[in-house]
Amino acid sequence: MPTIVPAASRTMALLEVFARERRELSNSDLARLMDLPESSCSDLLHTLHELGYLMRTARTRRFYPTARLLTIAKGIAAGDSLYAVASEACELLRDKTGETGMCGRVEAGVVKVLAFAEGTHPLRYVENVGNKIALHVSALGKAVLSLGTPEEAARQLRLKPLKQIAPGSITDLAVLEAQVEQARQQGWMWVENEGFDGLAAIAVAGYLGDEPLALSIAGPTERLRRTQEACLQALKEVQALVFHAPNATPPLRAPAGRRSAAAKDTSPA
Repeated sequence: MPTIVPAASRTMALLEVFARERRELSNSDLARLMDLPESSCSDLLHTLHELGYLMRTARTRRFYPTARLLTIAKGIAAGDSLYAVASEACELLRDKTGETGMCGRVEAGVVKVLAFAEGTHPLRYVENVGNKIALHVSALGKAVLSLGTPEEAARQLRLKPLKQIAPGSITDLAVLEAQVEQARQQGWMWVENEGFDGLAAIAVAGYLGDEPLALSIAGPTERLRRTQEACLQALKEVQALVFHAPNATPPLRAPAGRRSAAAKDTSPA
């Protein structure tokens, strides 16, 4: 059974302190901010300084990260595996259920599709990577909103008009907020006939690094009603492989294809 390595955890916590404080810090400053003995903090600082990840001022003996860390981060970002991870997750969902798997995130009041794996049934939902979905009809979007505060959910839902897109579309902000709260309590989100008549989706959310994302399974409403339990089980299995637990605190966060079966900005997935 894998275990947490304390030294690695302390190293990341130290870097997060620098990111938050944005100033040079002494050993005693860092020990206090990290709630560590000064001797343990001194050893950690010495190690990172010797490896070139920290610089130290000559007179005040304060520390600050060097550009080496930024260089490494840029190299990692250049080969960002987020899309590869999201695509594999969608493929797993497709393989487990035969239905379409999707991954998305909330951006300025809409849901952006990051990855998509088309289902294997003759009648199936199709979507394009990069398409934007109306947040108020999207299982993906409401699942992501359930990770944050009710205030942030309400703010995001107010950014775009709440249009009646399909027979099941909900345009009452209070009802939408109640949906998000239900998703927060139960850990998953279900929508049907909200963005397209005859289409349903079920979604779960979590963090990939510090990015809040959601995974969904979408398909014909009647079929997904019959297989809802199996679809939810598949989502939970893939969620456990890909994401932090939805109720876990993510690392440092600032105080801050094909044509779709429906219009690309109105899908409920």
